[in-house]
Amino acid sequence: MKKDLEKLLFNPIRLKLISFLISVDSASFNKLIEISGASKGNMSIQIKKLNKAGYIRIKKKFVRNIPLTTCSITSKGKRSFEIFFNELQSFKN
Repeated sequence: MKKDLEKLLFNPIRLKLISFLISVDSASFNKLIEISGASKGNMSIQIKKLNKAGYIRIKKKFVRNIPLTTCSITSKGKRSFEIFFNELQSFKN
């Protein structure tokens, strides 16, 4: 398993985020907090790490003067998750 991939996706919060985002078009910051159980500060750090690696895309906009942050998985993120998942499955045998 690639060390970068292992290090990035072995984190439980980041793994929850990627595994959720692979099944939806996009999700709001608040939905990701709900899914992961992370604090706002921790969530902010985790999505920045995933974004820096190119695994997710972050969009920020205002809706009725309220900031809205949404995240979506990239094709690189999908491939990396599939590689990670397949390599974990190989340990089963």
